[in-house]
Amino acid sequence: MAGHGTDGHPHGADRLCDAGDRVYSRAVRRGRLPRRDAERVPCLLELALLHPDPDDMDWLVPTAPQEVMTRLLRGMYDEVSASQRRVGSAVTAFEWYAGLGRQVHAQPVAAEGPAIRVLDGLARIQAAMDEATQACTTEVLTVQPGGIRREAELSEGLHRATALRGRGVRMRDLYTHVARHGHGLLSYLELMGDAVEARTLDEVIERLILFDRTVAFIPANAERTMALELRHPGLVEYLGTVFERLWRLALPLTAPLPDTGIEGISHREQSIAALLAEGHQDAVIAERLGISVRTCRAHIARLSETLGAASRTQLGVRIAQTGLDGPRGPAVTLPGRGSPNGR
Repeated sequence: MAGHGTDGHPHGADRLCDAGDRVYSRAVRRGRLPRRDAERVPCLLELALLHPDPDDMDWLVPTAPQEVMTRLLRGMYDEVSASQRRVGSAVTAFEWYAGLGRQVHAQPVAAEGPAIRVLDGLARIQAAMDEATQACTTEVLTVQPGGIRREAELSEGLHRATALRGRGVRMRDLYTHVARHGHGLLSYLELMGDAVEARTLDEVIERLILFDRTVAFIPANAERTMALELRHPGLVEYLGTVFERLWRLALPLTAPLPDTGIEGISHREQSIAALLAEGHQDAVIAERLGISVRTCRAHIARLSETLGAASRTQLGVRIAQTGLDGPRGPAVTLPGRGSPNGR
């Protein structure tokens, strides 16, 4: 969350200045403070971290830290969602322009130019990837959606990863949280050692492979039998920025998933609840989280049981009542429930 601040305090609530940190911390400890104590840190009022005490306007009271954290998480979630939508729009636009290029026979280079090249067929895709691998000297960034990686998928790219490791190339991979349960991925990372760093998110964008911030590959159709090879500096830089923002939000593969703060609700079920609240169907939710539809419905059934919902409509109401449709706040104890149950 960025906040406007002033000329002397150009920051947001996620990176307070030293003076703001001291004053806000004192306000939280004491419950309120005199307005004059905040005169040198107007950023706290502009960021709504302090607000006037309705009983005495000469005093200021702090916004609860839990509310500030919720606000920050919602801002990051909105930012990532916007980036994902923009990437989807860009892919759609590329497909449209590529289609126009195939129709203009007099100028066939339109879809095959150096900035954007359409790769039709798995053989051409693999050849282009091998060429980019051979030219890579610094880093490879990848986004791998779809849940648990199959052994065949990992084996197919192993020769490229091994060649990159041999040249000291750094590799960073983003997966969905579901991929943590794949033994093949764990074996692959153990084999690659320090050459590869992996992190996970609830959901990621469509597949992306980026070499040295100079060439990127993204799917050009749903079956992934066509791909776009992108060398336009603006497009490549944009995709690199998207990756870095997702990377900062992701969790290292070795780190545990955060607790939901609600007894009896797992992290995955919280993600499913948020997508249900957005109106998505079971199949869409399963695809976005990298799980099967059957597994998704089993989690929905457990959600209904835990929240005491007898129908999908009632489940939606319960999700809203417990705050599962947004970023997590303070822990919630459901009536009749015991200790947290992490599934």
